[in-house]
Amino acid sequence: MAIALNERWKGNSQIPVFVSVLNGAFMFTAELLQRIAFTCEVAFVKVCSYDGTESMGEVVEIIGLDGHILHGRDVIVLEDIVETGNTVEMLHRILSEHHPRSIAFATLFYKPEAYSKLFPIDFYAMQLPNDFVIGYGLDYNQLGRNLRDVYTLVRD
Repeated sequence: MAIALNERWKGNSQIPVFVSVLNGAFMFTAELLQRIAFTCEVAFVKVCSYDGTESMGEVVEIIGLDGHILHGRDVIVLEDIVETGNTVEMLHRILSEHHPRSIAFATLFYKPEAYSKLFPIDFYAMQLPNDFVIGYGLDYNQLGRNLRDVYTLVRD
């Protein structure tokens, strides 16, 4: 993914802004940005859309962005996982209010079977089946983010 991002923004005269979606994308963001070869800025937004293993069906914005840094800029949203697309839809709406030049979505994991929105997922590292996964920043009730690997949660 870093190779694709570097190709897309290499030599760009404007400095893009990566917007990392907390808490889940912190490990992915840290590792990805070490491989980015162009000048960039990084900002963070915290949203919540899950309770346990169930999507709440809505996304609650918890910590917002300083929107003035987005005006006229290329914005690259970094997500840990894209499933239903509710977070993507909400972030696209909020970010668009700040009039960026463009908005791209990059995610570590993408579940195309669960995705139901119209916004394209521009970059993804891996497609997954519609299973609940934890580790490498992804959690189950805030636990498991510290796991080095990714695991499918198995219910008894």
